[in-house]
Amino acid sequence: MTRRWLITGCSSGLGRALARAAADAGDRVLATARRPEALTELRECHPDTVETCALDVRDPDACAAAVQVAVDRFGGVDVLVNNAGCGTLGAVEELTDDEIEAQLQTLLLGPWRMTRLVLPLMRAQGSGHLLMVSSTTGRSAMPGLGAYVASKFALEGMTETLALETAGTGIRVTLLEAGVFATNYGASLADAATRLPAYRPVVDPIGALIRGEVPAGFTLSEPEEFADTVLALVNDAAQPPLRLPLGAGAWGILTEAADRDRAAMAELAVKWGVALPAR
Repeated sequence: MTRRWLITGCSSGLGRALARAAADAGDRVLATARRPEALTELRECHPDTVETCALDVRDPDACAAAVQVAVDRFGGVDVLVNNAGCGTLGAVEELTDDEIEAQLQTLLLGPWRMTRLVLPLMRAQGSGHLLMVSSTTGRSAMPGLGAYVASKFALEGMTETLALETAGTGIRVTLLEAGVFATNYGASLADAATRLPAYRPVVDPIGALIRGEVPAGFTLSEPEEFADTVLALVNDAAQPPLRLPLGAGAWGILTEAADRDRAAMAELAVKWGVALPAR
């Protein structure tokens, strides 16, 4: 079965690898990016299966135009991948309203907008798969990434709600909780305009880690691994999981976060004399 993909954020990294893998598999792909010239090589390598267009997910008109391109060229959308991303490094106290809003526009409102535009197409055809590229930070916070973390937490909440609302419609919904991949995310990470000395000891090491100071013995996952797993997920006829950890460290980070939450809940229950339900 040939699928029709619409993927945001394809200029590099995970989006680029996934667009290439889907095209190699014979599917039709609308690859988008804020700078469409970055997609030239991808389109030239797959002239029969890849279409490209400019898309800044912060722009409602551009989002609507991209979905219309998919309808005009492919007749619809079978798989939407909300992948476009950005990051700003700064403590909660350091981040301005504008810096927070920029993160929310790209990481939450953009995916929400694209999903809202594609859902009528999927409901009409009675099928589709909505893939939200989240992160381990969608369930486990890191210092210095408050706006990014808040956006991913919110994306996870929106997606879980969406899964409940679309149950039984033929539309599948999955959060891809990415760990650490070898992408250029670190190089594109912006610094908050305000940098308070009080937060340097806790924020700066996180920035150094993201920008490439990887601990000895730690291996980054390659974007191609992400792409292969997502293709397998989409091709599997079984009901997909709501959440799927992917990449280096993801399973460990999320398991540790879940264990920590359970332990904290049990401790609170003892303190406040609450009887927890039997498991």
